[in-house]
Amino acid sequence: MIFAKQAKLPNGWASNVRLSEADGRITQIEVDQSPQAGDVQIDTLLPALANLHSHSFQRAMAGMTEYRMKGKDSFWTWRELMYRFTDHLSPEQVEAIAAFVFLEMQEAGYAGVGEFHYLHHQPGGAPYDDLGELSARIAAAAAQTGIGLTHLPVLYTYGGAGQQALQAGQARFGNEVDRFNALVARAKVVIADLPADCRVGIAPHSLRATSPEDLKAVLAAHEAGPVHIHIAEQPKEVADIKEWLDARPVEWLLANADVTTDWCLIHATHMTADETANMARSGAVAGLCPVTEANLGDGPFNGPDYLNAGGAFGVGSDSNVLISLTEELRTLEYSQRLRDFARNVMVVEEGSVGDTLYSGAAKGGAQALGRDAGEIAAGNWADLVAVDSDAPALCALRQDQLLDGLVFAAKDTVVTDVWSAGRHAVQSGRHVKRDEITAAYRSAMQSLTAAL
Repeated sequence: MIFAKQAKLPNGWASNVRLSEADGRITQIEVDQSPQAGDVQIDTLLPALANLHSHSFQRAMAGMTEYRMKGKDSFWTWRELMYRFTDHLSPEQVEAIAAFVFLEMQEAGYAGVGEFHYLHHQPGGAPYDDLGELSARIAAAAAQTGIGLTHLPVLYTYGGAGQQALQAGQARFGNEVDRFNALVARAKVVIADLPADCRVGIAPHSLRATSPEDLKAVLAAHEAGPVHIHIAEQPKEVADIKEWLDARPVEWLLANADVTTDWCLIHATHMTADETANMARSGAVAGLCPVTEANLGDGPFNGPDYLNAGGAFGVGSDSNVLISLTEELRTLEYSQRLRDFARNVMVVEEGSVGDTLYSGAAKGGAQALGRDAGEIAAGNWADLVAVDSDAPALCALRQDQLLDGLVFAAKDTVVTDVWSAGRHAVQSGRHVKRDEITAAYRSAMQSLTAAL
């Protein structure tokens, strides 16, 4: 049982809430109750967000790409540095890094993660004896931390638009369709050992890394569940796809694939007004990664038009240069303000921007990961986060201002507890396995940096 002084329920705020959970799911919610002996007593209970887009291994290179070389740095020059970095990663290091990343996510308030996993093979591109070796390492990290994992093996067949050959730095990512389908099947075996809320989806990396024929084939082989794809992140990508397929990326995808509520379109940064409206109508989730998109110079998402068209969205930490739930949400809003010379942009007509961002991302992230979560409701997974409303950043706020304070005035340190499908991994602001996971990460980084 969990007793909360206040909780954000689907129909609004409630006081003195007792919540019960069994087999990872919320079974009962009672309001105007008193705490009982044995209850986990917390201050403010919220639905926990899912981090819908992560490349966990990139956390290990945070801070290594912020030196300006002669000439103009861009996403594409950053990508070359990332390719060189991946040449040195061992399976043991991949697991240790992922575990630390998942720990950081949970301490920031995330209960689930969509791991967009494209590091499949050995340096040089030869498969491991177990084709799913590195998927198994991600699963082991999820098991150690208790995070809710949606594992998304990535189809990455070509080095650029027009079916260009893979570059040397992309060799660890590459699979043709048959081997990719075998990899997905192996990942499902691996994930079957995790709790019931964990699952496998698929992730065609991008239109530039596949072909229309291959995309059609992998979608036909995919029975059900999440489908994630990078789309329209950079102007060069949009131009390359337009030249090759005679349509812009979002335009082409919506016209040539059955894009439904199972889909998550990552970034979708550079869209026309028609693309924005049509994507919203498809029911797909816009997977926004504002901190990474700012770090890589991608540009801002077309937020107001998308929300006004009824679009669903969630947030992810992508390159994991900084893992912070509050920073993702406030950077999303601030990117809109900087572009539009306006305030309080990410809300339809009127209302709380913090509530719109937090509640929208909670629902959209759960949808994108295929998790029955996003709201505190009976039958949903118990993906829950507790925050301290008496923290200095929040103590002066009314109940209806708390989410505004959380998004715009607080740091993740106000998080006291996190449950992932009932697994109480963060207690008193600290992951229960922080010491051992951090020690393994430090050891992995020591050996990795020695090899760079």
